[in-house]
Amino acid sequence: MRHGETQGEEVKRYKGTIDVPLSEKGVKQMERVAEYINRVSTQGSGVTSLKTIYTSDLSRAMKSAEVILKLHSLHSLKLIIVSELRERNFGIWEGMTYDEIKKKYPEEFRAWAENPLKYGPMGGESTLEVRERVIKVLDEIIGGHNNDIAIVAHGGVNRIIICHLLGIPLENIFRVEQDYGCLNIIEFWDKYPVIKLMNYIEK
Repeated sequence: MRHGETQGEEVKRYKGTIDVPLSEKGVKQMERVAEYINRVSTQGSGVTSLKTIYTSDLSRAMKSAEVILKLHSLHSLKLIIVSELRERNFGIWEGMTYDEIKKKYPEEFRAWAENPLKYGPMGGESTLEVRERVIKVLDEIIGGHNNDIAIVAHGGVNRIIICHLLGIPLENIFRVEQDYGCLNIIEFWDKYPVIKLMNYIEK
């Protein structure tokens, strides 16, 4: 899942590792996700044995996970906080808008636009660096379970996970949409991942 909408969303900024809380709309989005998980669980399809939720250590993800935890009706859930699941660090760009970055750091922005995989803003991370930490912990999480698990993370992190599992080149990462409060369901058959649902928004 991607966390719900955050406060201050009327102005699009690169929030990265800034600890921005959920908005009221964001809480409602996650409540609808919880309702969907409960519904498919009782129907015996999709998610049937959810016992553990892993979440980024940023408050917008933790609060989203807590909403799922509170409203999940079938099992007692365990919540595990994993710092490696946090959003990309945008360094000196954090808190800035697209236009502000382009105006204040034109050379750095041009380098990033030409090679977003290898280039990261000063004090921040490149896409390759984010992939290294995310996929390492993803393998540990998946390897430690034989039942359903949930991961609550961020748009950039989720895109990296989906690209990795489907073998999509990271150059195409922004062809994968991850809206606020979206749900992805991935089944593993002898370690072969199959996407059952992607970027689903419960209305």
